[in-house]
Amino acid sequence: MRYSQAEKMEIIRMVEGSDLSVKRTLEELQVNRSSFYEWYRRYRADGYDGLVVKPPHPRRFWNRIPEPEKEQVVAIALGHPEQSPRQLACFITDTQGYFISESSVYRILKSYDLVPSPEYVVMAAADRFHQPTTRIHELWQTDFTYFRIVGWGWYYLGSILDDYSRYIIAWKLFTTMATTDVKDLLDLAVEKTGIHQIAVRHRPRLLSDNGPAYVSEELKHYLATKGMTQTHGAPYHPMTQGKIERYHRSMKNEVNLQKYYLPWELEQEIERFVNYYNNQRYHESLNNVTPADVYYGRHEEILSRRERLKRRTVKARKHYNLSQPIAQSTS
Repeated sequence: MRYSQAEKMEIIRMVEGSDLSVKRTLEELQVNRSSFYEWYRRYRADGYDGLVVKPPHPRRFWNRIPEPEKEQVVAIALGHPEQSPRQLACFITDTQGYFISESSVYRILKSYDLVPSPEYVVMAAADRFHQPTTRIHELWQTDFTYFRIVGWGWYYLGSILDDYSRYIIAWKLFTTMATTDVKDLLDLAVEKTGIHQIAVRHRPRLLSDNGPAYVSEELKHYLATKGMTQTHGAPYHPMTQGKIERYHRSMKNEVNLQKYYLPWELEQEIERFVNYYNNQRYHESLNNVTPADVYYGRHEEILSRRERLKRRTVKARKHYNLSQPIAQSTS
């Protein structure tokens, strides 16, 4: 309980005039003894003025984010509404020259009512292997998904994803899902990566499901000519293909927001998403860098630069906040 200046003076008078001991009097008054002796010491030193109620010492937050940075976070969030607080934190750190944490971005956006409701995506596939890959082109995941084009029917998108970096190496729209389509897609991937032009100790392994196009003898022979081997996911258990399953789900969540009337319209939108996914979308399982950063070997330098920015920002923020005058409480 906090006492006013007058109440403290009254308690002192009562103790001084009591026939009981100080201890017994304070017990009857239910006043803490250490508090009373502190009041009495100040009263003896400064008189009645020593009993004035002093405002509590205001707390100084050395890591408080300056208002201009908060305003910049809001402006960037409004310009990139598709990005989560985690993605925005990484984007700001990489582009604005200072560090900010995901939790700080979340709190700032929450105060402006800019945090959207969470999107729940139920995935049947696991996100990683028990023995994860350690380099690019160690394992390629491939799968088909489908899109409907008004007046044209169903088209099938084949994709090849590098397991280590999650980078989309190749993709193509087909009207069927035949072995010849898989071979065409692999030809595109081999050509883009150039793995057939250099001597490598291990060719990529191809991970696929057990669809007819992937279990044919024709595909087995094709892979042998390329020096590649193949791994199949367990039937009715697509856990090992979680990365490409998730990628296709994320793509369809965006691409299917509109209807398409010509194949080239769909191809154009898929190309836009692939570019965004590979080069702009921060991936949490990749320590919040993009697939392209890992695929092209830039991720270690990016993570190191972020750590340096974090230390520099924390130091500068601490210096700035400790140099500001403390706002006195009016209570």
